[in-house]
Amino acid sequence: MPTSADPAERAAAVAATVLAHPGVARLDGGPFGSIASHLPGRRVLGVRLGIGDEPVQIAVVVHVGGGPLPRLAEQLTGLVRGVLGDVDVEVTVADIAG
Repeated sequence: MPTSADPAERAAAVAATVLAHPGVARLDGGPFGSIASHLPGRRVLGVRLGIGDEPVQIAVVVHVGGGPLPRLAEQLTGLVRGVLGDVDVEVTVADIAG
């Protein structure tokens, strides 16, 4: 688990970890790009780090045949917790890539 408190590093680490899952085609910003971490000079689309007690939100587009969606959500939650520690995680499947 990274010890960095830098939000940019944490958001980038979550994005890279989620994208490495074979069932994930890409990250997605959700409606109006609202699921994103807004950082100085850039934003990480598809990853929103919670503030305080807010959950971490991730939104993904998954591959067809990537397995049952509830299982995929559990796997992604575990990956995010592996990066950030024991946090609440909300996973949104925005679309399925053909």
